[in-house]
Amino acid sequence: MTAALRRDRTLDRAWDAASAVVDPELPMLTLVDLGVLRDIGFGDDGAVVAAITPTYSGCPAMATMRDDLVRELRAAGFADARVRVVLEPAWTTDWITPAGRAALAAAGISPPGRAPGRTGPVPLRLVPTRRAVRCPLCGSDDAVVGSEFGSTACKALYRCLACLEPFEHLKEI
Repeated sequence: MTAALRRDRTLDRAWDAASAVVDPELPMLTLVDLGVLRDIGFGDDGAVVAAITPTYSGCPAMATMRDDLVRELRAAGFADARVRVVLEPAWTTDWITPAGRAALAAAGISPPGRAPGRTGPVPLRLVPTRRAVRCPLCGSDDAVVGSEFGSTACKALYRCLACLEPFEHLKEI
């Protein structure tokens, strides 16, 4: 077996281990589904290095994601494993995979629509953002915002006017 093939198989094993890690705030999503796990590679010293991008600056789940990745990589036989935080390009909800969007809906969370394209400063709005939401329970798009913040800062709370049930919506970023 060539060194390149061994390296590729080792990276595949590392990807498999890292791909099992779930988001601590959205446990129905793996870090791959969420689009947070950006890369797996080797450091100059031979360590396995996972690269992750935070969903937003100051995300409180980053330390848990890092610890969970290191634990899974070590459990898969990578004694020297590290996590590198990559800030550019900034994460966007557009990176959530189709499987991730389906998992959100199955868990009763309305998946995000397309992220707003921005150039320049982010405008300050003093009213709730108008979003295209769909009730994950009945499929209606007739919903009203109840709170801009749900169980986490990245979710908003809505109420469906068709089935009258409350639901969370993952905000577009």
